Amino acid sequence: PCTVDGSMQQPMRILSASMDKTVIIWEPDKESGVWLEQASVRVGEVGGNTLGFFDCQFSPDGSMIIAHAFHGALHLWKQATVNKKEWTPEVVISGHFNSVEDVKWDPEGEFIISVGSDQTTRLFTPWKRKQETEVTWHEIARPQVHGYDMRCLAMIGRFQFVSGADEKVLRVFRAPKNFIENFSNITGIPMEKLYSHQSSDLPEGATVPALGLSNKAVFEGDVAVQPSEDEETFNTISNQYPEVYFQPLILTEPPPEDHLLQNTLWPEIQKLYGHGYEIFCVACNNSNTVIASACKASKKEHAAIILWSTTSWKKLQSLSFHNLTVTQLAFSPNDNFLLAVSRDRNWSVWGIQDSESGPVFSCCAYTDKNTAVHSRIIWSCDWMPDSKYFITGSRDKKVIIWGQCNLSVTTEGNMLDSIKPCSTVLDAGDSVTAVSVSHVLTPDGRYIVAVGLENGKIILYTWKQSGQEPELADWTTCVEMDNSLSHALAVKRLCWRHHAGRAGHNDQNSSEWLQLASCGADHCVKIFNVNRFAL
Repeated sequence: PCTVDGSMQQPMRILSASMDKTVIIWEPDKESGVWLEQASVRVGEVGGNTLGFFDCQFSPDGSMIIAHAFHGALHLWKQATVNKKEWTPEVVISGHFNSVEDVKWDPEGEFIISVGSDQTTRLFTPWKRKQETEVTWHEIARPQVHGYDMRCLAMIGRFQFVSGADEKVLRVFRAPKNFIENFSNITGIPMEKLYSHQSSDLPEGATVPALGLSNKAVFEGDVAVQPSEDEETFNTISNQYPEVYFQPLILTEPPPEDHLLQNTLWPEIQKLYGHGYEIFCVACNNSNTVIASACKASKKEHAAIILWSTTSWKKLQSLSFHNLTVTQLAFSPNDNFLLAVSRDRNWSVWGIQDSESGPVFSCCAYTDKNTAVHSRIIWSCDWMPDSKYFITGSRDKKVIIWGQCNLSVTTEGNMLDSIKPCSTVLDAGDSVTAVSVSHVLTPDGRYIVAVGLENGKIILYTWKQSGQEPELADWTTCVEMDNSLSHALAVKRLCWRHHAGRAGHNDQNSSEWLQLASCGADHCVKIFNVNRFAL
């Protein structure tokens, strides 16, 4: 609307969105009355895997346009104040457009990475703006845009991760220089804190070759040159499917969708071959030296857990025990144990032992059909921060804490007898699909346990071994999140930030707040601030 001679008038405009990747504003010509193109917002989304726009909308005052694209992304443009025919891209919210399967915190607690069935791996971080006090989270990189549904990931240190998808290989990615620079700009964390001594030889970014699946590193001086227009270049296959060109950009705000697709990939540095079926879960130990992974399995020989070295990327060991898919793996905080839970309704604990060839894991405790407590698939597990107890959660609605684990008794047999249920059986009210234990205890020394259910609910409990006074309840229900905060479909993963404090806030080291990340089949990733003094 605009004011003409003191009265409000609305000039005629039509907005159209098309699969040809353009959004066009039309208005009638004053002389002929023919509708002409007034401004064409031809937008990026140059990536090879996009299919233009589905729909578009003016803001009520006509100063902004929003459109949504084939891959679920929103695009926002704002009219320039001086030249009204100019429209510039603005920061807009983004996220997964299918089930989110896994989410992990960066070890320092500054960002999270999530993977989903929309075949993407996305990195979210708080955006630090000079004048704003409110902290908002944004997607600032899409390290992996894949051809298979993503299933799981594990951080290997700060700027490296391994991910598994519905394929037999695990892929390892490392952050390029361009990401670290932009991460520093957006979060306000100084570069010196992020850069390590070996980062001088890091690639600038990554690009996916035509018809390829692997992100290839792009080094300084490699930035692609486009062929000139007039040359006849359409006869070769690779020119019909041109490479997505990586352009290093210096960002001071979260990037728009076309930039996320094209310029924020991380180079793939390694593939790990060894599993016979699609990867299902992966974990990395706390000293970042060993990765454990497992794949879908209906026979014992396929259900083996494989251990990999993160220095040589070679296979270290194959741990065979379970008969069906191992659903989650967890290393104890002190790295002495590896815990596995499985579709076969049992768990196994593997202890580390030193041998001539280096440390090896051997099975030191497990449940079988005589000792099992769970009567359905065990979906999830986690360790208590002291590595003495661990927790399992199952489709049978039960959550159980087991212990105590002690390496000095790992001579076969002793430890098997010493690990028993330490808690009363907690009935969570619905199938338990995710459990996570905070590394930080409550002020009075109780463990803080988050439980995610198949109906989307998240419940926070605290637990303390009742010990000599069995009449005292060991479980306390602290918070049952209401439906507006919970997920609408199954909770897929819960993950506590490793330290107290809130990412992006100045209370980084305050002991009052904890943060819990969750992801679900409802396409959502959520981050909760939990006040540990109120639990």
